[in-house]
Amino acid sequence: MYCQYFGLAKPPFKITPDPALFFPGGQRGEVLAALVYAIVRGEGIIKVVGEVGSGKTMLCRMLERALPDECEIIYLANPRLAPEDILHAMVLELELPVARAASRSEVMQSLHDYLLARHAANRRVVMFVEEAQSMPTATLEEIRLLSNLETTQDKLLQIVLFGQPELDRKLAGHAIRQLNERITFHFQLAPLTVREIRDYLNARLHASGYRGPELFSPAAVRAVARSSRGWSRRVNILADKALLAAFTVSARRVSAQHVVLAARDSRFAAPRAGRAAWLVMGTLLLVGGAGWLAGAVLKPPPAPLAAGQPGPSNREFAALSWALSSPAAEPAGATEQAGRRRAWWRDDLPPPTNRPPPAMATPARPR
Repeated sequence: MYCQYFGLAKPPFKITPDPALFFPGGQRGEVLAALVYAIVRGEGIIKVVGEVGSGKTMLCRMLERALPDECEIIYLANPRLAPEDILHAMVLELELPVARAASRSEVMQSLHDYLLARHAANRRVVMFVEEAQSMPTATLEEIRLLSNLETTQDKLLQIVLFGQPELDRKLAGHAIRQLNERITFHFQLAPLTVREIRDYLNARLHASGYRGPELFSPAAVRAVARSSRGWSRRVNILADKALLAAFTVSARRVSAQHVVLAARDSRFAAPRAGRAAWLVMGTLLLVGGAGWLAGAVLKPPPAPLAAGQPGPSNREFAALSWALSSPAAEPAGATEQAGRRRAWWRDDLPPPTNRPPPAMATPARPR
């Protein structure tokens, strides 16, 4: 609804992961390059951990695109599988002619034969497991047993586990300590900093057709950072609602007041942990793999946003207009520990520039 008003070709902040809008900032590009490197190198089990809405699914989709053509992907979106069911799910993904009534040993033999044939043809089979923290302990143990499928030199099956922080706690348990020992690379996705959030907002707007001056004021960016805690899904939700609020009152720029209104409506749950040192693995990997990220292909700029273009009134947005007339209120807890340390979301932003925002990266396939 606000797209035409702001000169956008498409909605910039949909929460459905769109690889065309992948943002390589916040170390996402480096993690992607390192994941490609680790898989091409033949590592067995790799783990990626991030909070809810940190961009794990987007990273998973980008990884599928970035891997070389000889990689075949098994994608398990439903982790709540019993140990005997995960094998059937795998052969179903690979379209192997295995009867549903086949025994575990029969399914495993068919899978082993297929993996050996793929290896002989110089192909790799990689399994992505999303929401791995929800996988039963017995099924995680089955994952460990699957990692035993190998030749004298190479793993026949490579596994990437994507999960929330609960996955780390589960893997630390005594019952599956052997699986934790098999994981060769651990990555943890960080929340975006306030500067990265500004770049993220500008990059998504630019990729969606916007060519005007910075649409989110510095105060609005800081408000987004404060309310989102740096998690990209929350940033998307807040930015979308803030744009709607600005459109409703015919504002030319998103202010902190619009973001506060969006935050009131969103009612996010309290975060479980603060910021820390987030990328656990990989300086050596990052150096080796970062060159695989290519630049973005941006659309030709549309006509600039017309000054003074009115926003149409709509009864559905009456409540928004009314709320914007009241003073902006700080979300609960925003001033906690004030005076003891500077809040990370209050970091100073450099002045706006006319240069293009950071590019959306479309990684090249390694050859």
